[in-house]
Amino acid sequence: MERKFTVSQLRPIRDNMTISRDAGLGLENTVTFFSLGANTSISQETYDVTAIYIGAEGKADFIIGEDKKKAELTKGDLLVIPGKTLCGAESETGAVYTEIIIKKEIIMNNIVKAGEVMKLKDLISYETGSISNLDVVSNPTMKFVLMAFDEGTGLQPHRAPGNAIIFALEGKAVIGYEGKDYEISAGENFRFEKDGLHSVTANGKFKMGLLLVLE
Repeated sequence: MERKFTVSQLRPIRDNMTISRDAGLGLENTVTFFSLGANTSISQETYDVTAIYIGAEGKADFIIGEDKKKAELTKGDLLVIPGKTLCGAESETGAVYTEIIIKKEIIMNNIVKAGEVMKLKDLISYETGSISNLDVVSNPTMKFVLMAFDEGTGLQPHRAPGNAIIFALEGKAVIGYEGKDYEISAGENFRFEKDGLHSVTANGKFKMGLLLVLE
């Protein structure tokens, strides 16, 4: 997998098929990239644990619960499904998304409502001259956090204690990784390995999500 990528490049939509690809981030927390072809579906099923969905391309309707409530997931959207909840997906036009299965009990921010679609970039605000952080969900084995960088801010080179994926949500930034710079824009992703030396420098205002797997 390239350092800089989009989920739709890794798992492009194919006519008449639903396809999944393991991201290889961890074993205890499973991260999978999904694509649904036009007019395809995944039947309702239940996980015993929490599932998180992040939209990457197109539009998918998630079918939730015995009453089959529909929740529309599009690019940059977040949907959290509690354990033991029936959930399936269907798409008329094709869709790509990331599924995160969290196998231990989580702490979830109270601004996130299970079963409701929310725009990730709208959950966090810019603060003048500062970097804002907001934990969405976490437990001892994983963390999904949102960050908003005001213009002129950034993170100095550092190492993280786990494998990670960045989801660029708004604006642009330069990711420094092991001596090489990568420009990343809204809709793109970046992967770094445990203990990889990296930095983030905002190019104007920039928002991102960070999935960190601590296994």
